Parts: sequence; C-alpha cells; structure tokens
Amino acid sequence: MSVYLTGDTHRDFNRIFEFCEDYGTTEEDILVILGDAGINYYCDYRDRELKSELTKLPITLLCVHGNHEERPFELGYDEMEWHGLRQSSHLMILKNM
Repeated sequence: MSVYLTGDTHRDFNRIFEFCEDYGTTEEDILVILGDAGINYYCDYRDRELKSELTKLPITLLCVHGNHEERPFELGYDEMEWHGLRQSSHLMILKNM
C-alpha cells in the first residue's frame, strides 16, 4: 500500500487517471486530495456521474474538503469508518464498492 498526496483537482481528474495507469496503483493504495476536489460541486446528476467514474479508479480517494464543494452532512451522506477514520464534515472517502 502506498499513500499519495495532491490537491485542487477542481473536477479535472485526467491527471489522476493517468497517474494510476502510469504507476499501476491498486485499490489498496490511497490518494489524499487536500481540498477543492470538486466532487460535490453542483449537487446534482453531474456529481453523481463523476463519483461513479471515480469509483472505477484503481485507487482509494480520501478527500479533504475545500471551499469549492458541499460538505457530506449537507448532502445526507451516511457516516462510515475506514482505517480508523470517520467520514465527517470535512472528509469524504470514495472507494470501489
């Protein structure tokens, strides 16, 4: 398992898809996005479609929310625990289910 850091993707995940391909990542690897991922930006079908695409990535995303997205509690997300972390108002976990 490896842990990688990035930030400010602003809904442009092309570099993340390329990174996963170039480095042969797996679901055991973790990519921490340090704010402004842009995943919960529109709060409609566009965000749902993006999340569906992102769950296909061969990596687990741990997203710290920035000022360009809604908080999980505002969207009715259920709390979940993952590796001792609890999804909260500033943290979203996306993984292949």
